[in-house]
Amino acid sequence: MQYDWGGHNFLPAFLGKKNEGNQPFAEYWLGAHPRSSSTILTNEGGILLRDAIHNNPHHYLGAGVEKKFGALPYLLKILDVANILSIQVHPTLAQAVEGFDREEKAGIPLDASHRNYKDRNHKPEMLVALSDFWLLHGFQSPENLIRQLEDVPEFNMLKPMYLKEGLAAVYQFVMEMSHEDAQHWLSSLVKREIRKKRENQLTRQEPGWWVAKLFSNDTEPVQIDKALFSIYIMNIVQLSPLQSLFQGAGQPHAYMEGQCVELMSNSDNVLRAGLTPKHIDVPELIRLTRFETTIPQIIAGEDTETGERLYSAPVDDFSLSYITINAHKPYKNSSNSLEIFIVTDGAVCINGERSFSRGEALILLPETAYEITATGQAALFRAFVP
Repeated sequence: MQYDWGGHNFLPAFLGKKNEGNQPFAEYWLGAHPRSSSTILTNEGGILLRDAIHNNPHHYLGAGVEKKFGALPYLLKILDVANILSIQVHPTLAQAVEGFDREEKAGIPLDASHRNYKDRNHKPEMLVALSDFWLLHGFQSPENLIRQLEDVPEFNMLKPMYLKEGLAAVYQFVMEMSHEDAQHWLSSLVKREIRKKRENQLTRQEPGWWVAKLFSNDTEPVQIDKALFSIYIMNIVQLSPLQSLFQGAGQPHAYMEGQCVELMSNSDNVLRAGLTPKHIDVPELIRLTRFETTIPQIIAGEDTETGERLYSAPVDDFSLSYITINAHKPYKNSSNSLEIFIVTDGAVCINGERSFSRGEALILLPETAYEITATGQAALFRAFVP
């Protein structure tokens, strides 16, 4: 997916592709999503994984997953984030069903730009960092929020509203502000942050650094998005390589910089708060957002004796693991669901039959016993249904 926030070098190099047009390579999708399914190579040739599952669900999903989900319940991605993504939230399963049916009844086409719900599924997400990775994750504590409203002159006017009506009222007030009012309100703040970043007065731990980065190519900030207010009131989180974070329904978040593996439910339901040219529905966003303090729970993963690091999520749809192997340490397992693997380092061999190197991916069918070996150091990620 060549979204404009993507980097230009990491994914082409990872996949062994040339980027002669210098296009942004943002996301690499592995799965059976209706919008863009992977193709699997079989003895009979290539076939969309989505179609293969539809034609023979028991064979590709296994009895348990077929009965519970009726489809592959997860989507695996590799992301290269060069610029901040849209600030967003995802619905619960019940909210997704209600919202989808409501928009279907209203006759809104599935591909309409103003459609919020593309399916009846929730979209919890788990990411594992491949590099130092920066993101916004949930709202800060009341003490920190008050400090921000006091310390940033442009935000002083919001403190009485916050103390009287709470964060949801403040956020709605900002998000419903006209473009002209937001431009007038935030212009001096943006100019000040640009100057401070230019003079090396800011670090990545500070909201102003990211605000200034948004305008790094502008001599004069003329298109100021009011959603940059979110950067000041949300938690700025840094993950080191192989650290993980889970984001559930109603959790506001935005990726800002770095590379990661992302595993999510097989859905495209996103409510956006800004920093995007895509559709924004403020009332629906406010309705779904959890306006509560979030203390980021960074997950290190659980190491097993087999050389696998497990990243368990509090949902039934997916789990992720990171496997390291070498010539003296193969990895053995047996699949209970369709499993997707992506090699991130070195080269591996599956059951002594075929080798896969960095950037290559494979599936293993349910009820398959397998052994992964390597002649040197190698690593890969494994997505599966727990």
